[in-house]
Amino acid sequence: MNDLLRKAVEAVRRLPDADQEQVARMMLTIAERDAVEDIDAAHLPDVLEGLAQMRRGEFATEAEVAATFRRFGA
Repeated sequence: MNDLLRKAVEAVRRLPDADQEQVARMMLTIAERDAVEDIDAAHLPDVLEGLAQMRRGEFATEAEVAATFRRFGA
């Protein structure tokens, strides 16, 4: 376990049980990257197009990503 994860676990230990459980579920979701999630049929064409773009090496530039974050106020 690296130092950052050790610090995070110590911080989570100080949380109430319900919050600890929520964090644990999120960690497991991230760690189980092979887990399959259902995709809403309405979103499937967009997901498939995104995967096709990825295979073609079509990625947003840093400038495009920054502009998107600015547009959404992030």
